[in-house]
Amino acid sequence: MGYDYIFFDLDGTLTDSGEGIVNSVVYALKRFGIEADRDELYSFVGPPLLHSFMDFCGFSESDAEKAVAYYREYFSEKGIFENRVYEGIEEVLAELKERGRGLYVATSKPAEYTVRILDKFGLSRYFDYVSGSSMHGKDSGKDVIIRRAVEHSGADANRILMVGDRRFDIEGAKKNGTASVGVLYGYGSRLELLEAGADYIAENAEDILRFAVC
Repeated sequence: MGYDYIFFDLDGTLTDSGEGIVNSVVYALKRFGIEADRDELYSFVGPPLLHSFMDFCGFSESDAEKAVAYYREYFSEKGIFENRVYEGIEEVLAELKERGRGLYVATSKPAEYTVRILDKFGLSRYFDYVSGSSMHGKDSGKDVIIRRAVEHSGADANRILMVGDRRFDIEGAKKNGTASVGVLYGYGSRLELLEAGADYIAENAEDILRFAVC
């Protein structure tokens, strides 16, 4: 019963990375002489960075690329670990692993950073594969990230469940024919997740386990 493979988004799903991401965006925008309301910058948590700088700031692609480079000056040294694991997540991962599920991370964050974060918080041992973007970020679309994970698993799409907190996770799952769980403890709203077509809605980490092994 349930799903054989569970794919997890990172930011807003496994870890609460909002502080580090926002601090890194503030740093990048200051390099352009831009002061922004911190509360508005939480929209950067989840989506691909390049697109977020273009959408939020109206940057050209070349300026957005510069902004991403500035962002990483701060993030790679400090922001990456201004972060915490959500309550209940490690217990859920341990239970899924015990039940023989294949666990993958599918994130728009560069794989290099993702591995460092998983290692820092002791989560690497639960995951069989990390599907993340490259440092240049041109392959950060969630449908591309999930497709790579699906191909690596070799599983039928209907045996895979994608877990994430933003519409990008849900839409990426739908494009790849997989079911999805939208989590409400992250940075997306119930309305956003339902409108994107989430198959399940999780109020907390424990709900993920219920949907994954039902």
